[in-house]
Amino acid sequence: MAETSATTGTGEPASRPRKSSWKYIGPGIVVAATGVGAGDLVATLIAGSKFGYTLMWAAVIGCVVKISLAEAAGRWHLATGRTLFDGWRSLGPWTTVYFAIYVVIWGFIYGATAMSSSALPIVALFSDGPGLKFWAIVTGLIGLAFVWFNRYAVFEKVMTVLIGIMFVVVVYVAARVVPDVGASFAGLLPVLPDGSLLYTLGLIGGVGGTITMAAYGYWVNAKGWSNSSWMKVMRLDNRVAYITTGVFVVAMLIVGAELLHASQVALTSGDRGLVDLGAVLEDRFGAGTAKLFLVGFFATSFSSLIGVWHGVSLMFADFVERFRAPAAAPVDPAAPADPAVSEAQAGPAVTERQQRSLPFRAYLLWLTFPPMTLLWLDEPFGLVIAYGVLGAFFMPFLALTLIWLLNSPRTPSEWRNGWVSNGMLALAGLLFVVLCVQQVRELPW
Repeated sequence: MAETSATTGTGEPASRPRKSSWKYIGPGIVVAATGVGAGDLVATLIAGSKFGYTLMWAAVIGCVVKISLAEAAGRWHLATGRTLFDGWRSLGPWTTVYFAIYVVIWGFIYGATAMSSSALPIVALFSDGPGLKFWAIVTGLIGLAFVWFNRYAVFEKVMTVLIGIMFVVVVYVAARVVPDVGASFAGLLPVLPDGSLLYTLGLIGGVGGTITMAAYGYWVNAKGWSNSSWMKVMRLDNRVAYITTGVFVVAMLIVGAELLHASQVALTSGDRGLVDLGAVLEDRFGAGTAKLFLVGFFATSFSSLIGVWHGVSLMFADFVERFRAPAAAPVDPAAPADPAVSEAQAGPAVTERQQRSLPFRAYLLWLTFPPMTLLWLDEPFGLVIAYGVLGAFFMPFLALTLIWLLNSPRTPSEWRNGWVSNGMLALAGLLFVVLCVQQVRELPW
């Protein structure tokens, strides 16, 4: 069916399709900046240091898988006029129970992780200044104030600046180490060296693969894209996001392969590994390059912090709004979206209303203040287990529920999955199930 005949979730004709254009790019930049955290870059560096360029192909496949996953989330929002949580709710109460538990525990631990990650490069840059806890609290409070008082348009501009810094720094460092172009292309051939399976799965599923992929549809609506006429624009925007993410992965693999693999330098796991890399860069290229890298490290970590503060708080506000909505009669999956509901969920005006809502601000506070206690205390054993299990299950949950939603009458027929989308989402679901099992096995039971 021609795209011009597409309808919105209200059953009303959509406006003429917008031509895909670079001038519209925005939510994709936000999701790329949020999804790539310091821990992801360290994992990629370690893969490069252990296996050189051999796993380059896995980074490319991971980029394609996540393009498909985020496209599906954005397509659901635009094709139906419903938010992703509204779709989850239509699948049964189990989704509400899972998300409610997940978002509370995940937010508590992630808040401390994000603040610590943002503080690490500041401490490394200003070693004579205050310590990690001080800077962690400062970055958390700055993130809180920024998201509390600014709207999506300002948020997007700042995220664009941060990802620009990340991009320039990471690509510059990769260029400084002088990549082996021949080995890079050879790494595009699928090969699994001994002991590389888990690193391969991590490269495909880890970088840029977080709850922020589910937030993408909310940022699409915040941008003002509220029906299927924006589908081509969303798809271009999404491709830009994950091609950018792919460049980060490839660049960090190059750094790991060239700077660490040959010299057998080992990095600390987790975010502190980037501080180690800063020291290696200083020895090899001087203090200027090391400091520039630490600035890029800060941009990577702080963009993830404010991205989660904004995007996941939006999801929580929508969760509370949908949870409070009357559900006296079961939802007919074949019925079009209620016009009042669709109108109440799309567009920048509604995003602004949700940003001013009590649930949005309550979750912002939850992400900021309770996690500060973890800066002084070791994470409680039981909480670590719950966080690990729930977090491991989220990406399979997202992939498999999107397959369910986008193959059902809940989605207008012209925007349901084709065989390519189903294949990519099934691959993503299978991959994330394997990663989920492995992550749960590695927890400190």
